[in-house]
Amino acid sequence: MRVWRFLVGPSLRARQIAKERLTPLEGLPALSLDALTSVAYGPEAILAVLAVGGAVALPLVLPITVAIVVLLAILVFSYRQVIEAYPGGGGTYAVCRANFPPGAALLAAAALVADYTLTVAVSIAAGVAALTSAFPALTAATVPLCLAILAVITLLNLRGLGDTARAFLLPTMVFILGVLAVIAIGLAHPLAHPEPFAARGPPAEAVGTLLVLKAFSAGCSALTGVEAIANGVPLFKEPRVARARTTELLLGAILAVMLLGLAVLAHRWRLGPQGDETVLSQIIAASVGRGWAYYTLSLAVTVVLMIAANTSFGGLPVLASLLARDNYLPHLFALRDERQVFAVGIWALALLAGTLLVAVRGQTLALIPLYAIGVFTAFTLAQAGLVKHWLRTRPPPWRRRALVNGIGAVTTAAATVVFLVTKFTAGAWVVVLAIPALILLFVRIHRYYHRSAALLELNRIPAKPRVRPTIVVVPVAELSRLTRHALTEALSISSQVVAVHVVVDSTGADGDDLRRQWAQWDPGVPLRVLHTEYASVAHPIARFIDELHEHHDEQVVVLVPFALPERLRYRILHNHLDVVLSAALKHRPDVIVATVPMRL
Repeated sequence: MRVWRFLVGPSLRARQIAKERLTPLEGLPALSLDALTSVAYGPEAILAVLAVGGAVALPLVLPITVAIVVLLAILVFSYRQVIEAYPGGGGTYAVCRANFPPGAALLAAAALVADYTLTVAVSIAAGVAALTSAFPALTAATVPLCLAILAVITLLNLRGLGDTARAFLLPTMVFILGVLAVIAIGLAHPLAHPEPFAARGPPAEAVGTLLVLKAFSAGCSALTGVEAIANGVPLFKEPRVARARTTELLLGAILAVMLLGLAVLAHRWRLGPQGDETVLSQIIAASVGRGWAYYTLSLAVTVVLMIAANTSFGGLPVLASLLARDNYLPHLFALRDERQVFAVGIWALALLAGTLLVAVRGQTLALIPLYAIGVFTAFTLAQAGLVKHWLRTRPPPWRRRALVNGIGAVTTAAATVVFLVTKFTAGAWVVVLAIPALILLFVRIHRYYHRSAALLELNRIPAKPRVRPTIVVVPVAELSRLTRHALTEALSISSQVVAVHVVVDSTGADGDDLRRQWAQWDPGVPLRVLHTEYASVAHPIARFIDELHEHHDEQVVVLVPFALPERLRYRILHNHLDVVLSAALKHRPDVIVATVPMRL
């Protein structure tokens, strides 16, 4: 049986890995939902800013959306090139690591970590907002609903990205086709005529450049998530580059059509933000009425907005694994579990996003000012890095590519400055402080690993191993099968074995009964009875080991036997002497504490 498992194991593992890889269609729910579902809050964010200028400012939603779609096209083209130039994943981080000093790569990584965390929070909060728009009675349960959805998405991602993508594929298709149908019906023959937004702001003269820039920066939240596919190239099936580039193109085309279509409808019907209903909900109601189609699509929007957080769960763990391999995060982040997922990165993202959702009480508009700054910083760094890449490698047609990326870098840099200026006092200062804090964390971790590598003399040929005789100490409570099992293992390690039994004098015991039983059994191992006035078992054993070191030069191994029940709930009922001894002896580098489990 073991031989058979050995022979089939690699093929089973290969099939498991292949199962978790993505196709372009599966890549949309796995890595693109953040960008696709931004149509639920991107246009609304624009209109919320324009509403300050009154109803006369609302028509600007269309030219602003056109500008955002042009920027989207530049970003899609840029990240298709990132995928081709850096197929190992990591996106902006990989580009900066290859073309800039380490500081730029860390800035990109910190910006993306902040963006991915906000993506999860915004997606879930927007999904719950869509749900409460259709069912207002649920408004009071906003935070519990947010946390429950986060828990479900986290558990699904722990099962494997491939399974998660396939589970999310149907609601994603319903969402995309439903929004496109709403746009088509609204343009051709809407079933209702919504009330135009009532002017509540200042006169038209107040609509100036600053208001337009604020609306543009708010609407650029619709572009977050465009970079996630480039970060997750290793998650695709072979040929990975071709499939990832196809997914990026699909994302750009679908998102552009939806953004423009919804902007045209909002412009035609002069819609604006309502306190109790989202703009997308107003458009759906105007296009198809408030019948079954409205509630079906509202539910689909809610579900897909909630699972749009999956984009971050696909991107951040991969980014964290790259940072861990470069010694900027704990190495645990680079480990895959049996389902080939980076479980530590998934749990870390869930914890950060959950904390953020509780802090803002699940309110989407409270998160929007924090949004997009991190990702647009990453956009700028990625495109500037590609310009340097093309100038260095010069593959044809490198001039055209460098020009497009240069224009994109300048545009996104300008947008980042606009975000900082217009959103700083509204909450963007939190991100401005969080990004340097993350960079400091990366640097401190890297310094620790650097010092550890020097002390461990990594990548150097060490001295010859030094052979030392070993003496094994086995703590014994009483005679049993467990005692026999422990001594058997100890004698297989060394011929020098001593059993120790601790007697607490205050209990009135003297250990004579165990001595007689031991002499009668005669296992070939001497028994040493240790007396103590205290209830601590670890202290006399540690003192006995010190005495051994005074008279001998042997390596001391403390072998602690313990019973291991089959059921997990019973394990807490058994002795945990190994934990106590490990704590007592942790400052003695010349002592090894090991355990000898015996299954019950």
